[in-house]
Amino acid sequence: MEMQYFKNYSPALGRDMECKVYGHAGRPVLYIPCQDGRFFDFENFRMTDTWAPWIDSGEVMVFSIDTIDRETYSSFEDPYWRIRRHEDWIRYITDEMVPFIRGMVNERNGWNGPTGVIAFGCSLGATHAANLYFRRPDLFDGLLALSGIYSSRYGFGDYMDELVYENSPLDFLPNMPMDHPYLDMYRAHKAIICCGQGAWEQPDTTYRLKEILEAKGIPAWVDIWGYDVNHDWDWWYKQVAYFVPHLLHDAP
Repeated sequence: MEMQYFKNYSPALGRDMECKVYGHAGRPVLYIPCQDGRFFDFENFRMTDTWAPWIDSGEVMVFSIDTIDRETYSSFEDPYWRIRRHEDWIRYITDEMVPFIRGMVNERNGWNGPTGVIAFGCSLGATHAANLYFRRPDLFDGLLALSGIYSSRYGFGDYMDELVYENSPLDFLPNMPMDHPYLDMYRAHKAIICCGQGAWEQPDTTYRLKEILEAKGIPAWVDIWGYDVNHDWDWWYKQVAYFVPHLLHDAP
């Protein structure tokens, strides 16, 4: 498996940011680590082993980045400033990482033109991945979200302003007009959202998201697994192995 390490200055965040790339060709996948996670978690928690069949075959290239959750979702500082710092991180991804990803995969695959990115994450990483997918379907055309929470209230409680709203799919999706151009983008893309019902899982927001998507006519595979399915890596490995073939090969 080809692996590459990068460290670049981020104007959006005002500091160096690190990432690692796994694979030599294929569709781009952005991996967002679990809460407070680092770019090396994809490898350290052996998610590379689970994705290896598709990485080694040249079907995907996985780009693993850093979170800044300790400054945002995990912090106890003023929520006004925390959500604005989170928005800096969103701009880092959309304005800096996505062009970097597109450039690399276009070069490796000989593609020429826009390249949609698959957003992937577990736990709070799934929360961030789903938020990116629903906020920017012009950039993200696939989603694999495992054990996420889809309301920003998880990190910001009862505090609400325009940026908290814009980062909370359970809040902004219900209010999206039926003629909004994003709806057609969602319908052309593919989203898989899964949650268990065992220890430490919180499926309530997944159920609510399913209801919203159905009401808007947005196709997505929302799958609730059993009461034996815990909020932990062993189950996420199984879910990745189960869902990735559908994500890559089935029609939207």
